[in-house]
Amino acid sequence: MFQSGGLLVTILIFLASATVVIVASTILARRADAIADATGIGHVWIGSVLLAIATSMPELGTDISAVRLHQPNLAIGDLFGSSLANMLILAVLDLIPPRGRVFKGATFENTLSACLALLMTAMAVVFVMARPVWTIAGVAPESFLLVLVYIGGTRAVYRNGIREIAREPRPAEARAARTSLRRPLIDFAAGAAAILVAAPILAAAAGRIADLTGLGATFIGTWIVGLVTSLPEMVTSLTAIRIGAFDLAVGDLFGSNSFNMVIFFALDVACPGGSIFSVADPTHALSGMLGITMTTLGLAGIVYRAERRYTLLEPGSALMIIAYVLAILMLYSRIPHH
Repeated sequence: MFQSGGLLVTILIFLASATVVIVASTILARRADAIADATGIGHVWIGSVLLAIATSMPELGTDISAVRLHQPNLAIGDLFGSSLANMLILAVLDLIPPRGRVFKGATFENTLSACLALLMTAMAVVFVMARPVWTIAGVAPESFLLVLVYIGGTRAVYRNGIREIAREPRPAEARAARTSLRRPLIDFAAGAAAILVAAPILAAAAGRIADLTGLGATFIGTWIVGLVTSLPEMVTSLTAIRIGAFDLAVGDLFGSNSFNMVIFFALDVACPGGSIFSVADPTHALSGMLGITMTTLGLAGIVYRAERRYTLLEPGSALMIIAYVLAILMLYSRIPHH
């Protein structure tokens, strides 16, 4: 039982830790842009891998802590919920000036990253539905498979990006403008570390909110924690859009969806006694399928690059926002009400 006023204190702790995440995320975006320029690797790979991993630190820290607090469904809900929230962010960014340039400004290289996110989310949904119990050294083979697919997929994104960059002319002044990697890497690592430190506090606060409100770990994980742990993606993407790095922004959102599925491996390691998938609430399969739907709409927005606009929204953006609202309503309707 919690003391009177416990909910208010918990919410304040929740918000304070989220603030730390937001401040650190601004640093990540600008330093990721500098790293992309300094290395010449390109914004797509830096965004979908390096930046995506850094901005997924809240999911990693929060969800491992949630599992250790015996809240596995809070952790699993956060992973799928963050994927939903990331696609909501992609849609909302279309409203931020300069309007209508997010999908049009992103290159087609992002489609490969989006496909990887779709594949890995679909695999995780199948594993949740199958509820495997067999493990190797305490870790489900399915978790190992997610890691292997991620490594192979990000390698493909890298190779494709290198080929695209090789085809582009590179003026001498652009090469000369490259700066040292040391300072951007130090600042980037510091920002990621700050996020990782603040993330476990989110898990404890979210678990208490779930208990005090009676909404349940699955819904709280998918909606509230999913939104809050996606704050780094929101801030970094917004910052990237402001500086004109559209591939960095879009790559981060799709890449985070892919890396979220890799975190199942970490949850398996932190969940002794069996596969993390074996204790998953079947409702998570619905969350995952809704995430796949929204990611598909995001992919379609890049491929289609709609010219006709409806009240400041591209058709893809409007559908993604509607899909998110419907997804949350569907999940809420599955909460047992007494």
